[in-house]
Amino acid sequence: MPPAIESMTQRQTLSYRELKEIAREVRIDIIRMLAEAGSGHPGGSLSAVEIVVSLFYQIMRHDPKRPDWPHRDRFVLSKGHACPVLYATLARLGYFPREELMTLRKLGSRLQGHPDPAALPFLEAATGALGQGLSVAIGMALASKLEKNAWHTYCLMGDGETQEGQVWEAAMSAPKFKLDNLTAIIDYNKGQIDGHTWEVMDLEPIADKWRAFNWKVLTIDGHDFQKVIAAFKEARTIKERPTMIIAHTVKGKGVSFMENVIAWHGKAPSKEEAEKAIQELKDQKEEG
Repeated sequence: MPPAIESMTQRQTLSYRELKEIAREVRIDIIRMLAEAGSGHPGGSLSAVEIVVSLFYQIMRHDPKRPDWPHRDRFVLSKGHACPVLYATLARLGYFPREELMTLRKLGSRLQGHPDPAALPFLEAATGALGQGLSVAIGMALASKLEKNAWHTYCLMGDGETQEGQVWEAAMSAPKFKLDNLTAIIDYNKGQIDGHTWEVMDLEPIADKWRAFNWKVLTIDGHDFQKVIAAFKEARTIKERPTMIIAHTVKGKGVSFMENVIAWHGKAPSKEEAEKAIQELKDQKEEG
């Protein structure tokens, strides 16, 4: 058993109201980044905010001052095109300066359009070739078992990428190796670049499929901090098999003209659209 250490989040107690405020600010950063870059993926970045904020602020053991700490929990963003939500969260936590967010996708920037550990060593995996992240996460979870370590591995997947065959090979292997130190999450916003998931390749009955592969399955509202955090905590108690959290989300969450609109999967807002979106997000603070 590795030496005990408090995570970033265990040293601070945050209320759900505070977490909601962090999520709102992360969404504003996402819009600003994408507008400045002129390209990127707002839909799936905005839908995953509560999931990523919950992990890094409340669940995972990690330390921005020691990003290479061997016993840290691992996070694999399999849907690598949604990296703006990860960058915005990590910057707020102090992994790199927040002003660097405005260099997203620019020539020479460390913040590439998909996560690159060569540029940012504290990222766990280069992702974006969809369908591969779960396999990478399984390797990390296996390594933890073999080294008799205590780190937990989390893998955030897009719903569209679960149409890939490799996902289901990985789905078979994780229970075989009894990887109870692995939690996967599907950001089930029901949209992908070519349309709604039910139009491209229907995933339903998605929960039954993962149960049939011998995963513990939890189905939640992916925008409800209380339910998201409770699911992550329950996953840590499951023994002898991995956990799949199916998080029902809204593509483009938080910006009314982006919500559930497939066109915003991979289109950056214009300057005018960004100003409108940011004002809407600022107004949500006043309402809340």
